[in-house]
Amino acid sequence: MKTLAIHAKEDIRWEDTAVPEPSSGEVRLRVTHVGICGSDLHYYFHGANGEYTIREPLTPGHELSAIVDLDPSGRLAAGTRVTVHPARYGAAVEGLEDRPHLRPGGDYLGSAAADPHRQGGAAEYLLVDDGMVRLLPDSLPLERAALAEPLAVALHAVGLTDVRGKRVLVIGAGPIGLLVVAAAMRAGAATVAASDVREEPLRRAQGLGASELVLVGRDAVADESYDVIFECSGVPVSLTQAVRAARRAGTVVQVGMLPNADLAVNLAPVLAKELTLRGAFRFSTEIDDAIAMLAESDALDAVISHVIPAADAVRAFTLARDSSASAKVLLSF
Repeated sequence: MKTLAIHAKEDIRWEDTAVPEPSSGEVRLRVTHVGICGSDLHYYFHGANGEYTIREPLTPGHELSAIVDLDPSGRLAAGTRVTVHPARYGAAVEGLEDRPHLRPGGDYLGSAAADPHRQGGAAEYLLVDDGMVRLLPDSLPLERAALAEPLAVALHAVGLTDVRGKRVLVIGAGPIGLLVVAAAMRAGAATVAASDVREEPLRRAQGLGASELVLVGRDAVADESYDVIFECSGVPVSLTQAVRAARRAGTVVQVGMLPNADLAVNLAPVLAKELTLRGAFRFSTEIDDAIAMLAESDALDAVISHVIPAADAVRAFTLARDSSASAKVLLSF
């Protein structure tokens, strides 16, 4: 079979590897689509994602859709259409019963955090634990189903606070920001604004329901103008902007991955305004809600800007890096 493997910074290879054989409790999938995520871009362009450095060839990919190829248990018939919850959780921890994604340990598809690395889904065939498999409704195309994982991230972030009837600002209109816009609208926000440094992502956000568009460098965001702010860019200065733009007693949810370093961020207004500052990390069960939402309509097809053959991965990664030219880029197998 063919597999994508990142060997080092800007070194990704389309390699021949053996077709894996499933053991008891595993299912072999024939992958159809894999989304390129921000972490995948970091692994390819920098050889590391935050503190996690590539130490052996890493197959990226945790956003995927697939068809069951072989289930030794016989539970899933060959040809069954599925997506995958990419996490395996660590041991149970008291106090985190309803938030298993926060347990230490475990792993995630396409991550260099573990040693050996947890290989991802950017391959023609993939083995996963049978509990990670999620069935797809007949109304959900495989291409759109590859959005289930990032949409689950967005739904989890929005679910951390109450946005009903409130003014919401989403900073960063990349793929996650776009999905947060859609999730906030679905959750009953009165107004959703989107902020970005480029016009093209803002136009995409408008198509998903954002009624206020803020182009950084041209438009100013008034202080204390939003009840809830989702920071999705991962740029430290944007967190300072979020804190300033939040109304008193408002909430800031940090969704974008911040650099693993000491940051120059002005958090002084957090005290005077008694703000709630929350982090959002991946998700727990929200992938099931994401699948249902994706099956309801084709509205989120607009988030997918390109579908590129996996053998042309260098072009796909380069395109995915350019937010003016692309939103979510999918690799097609």
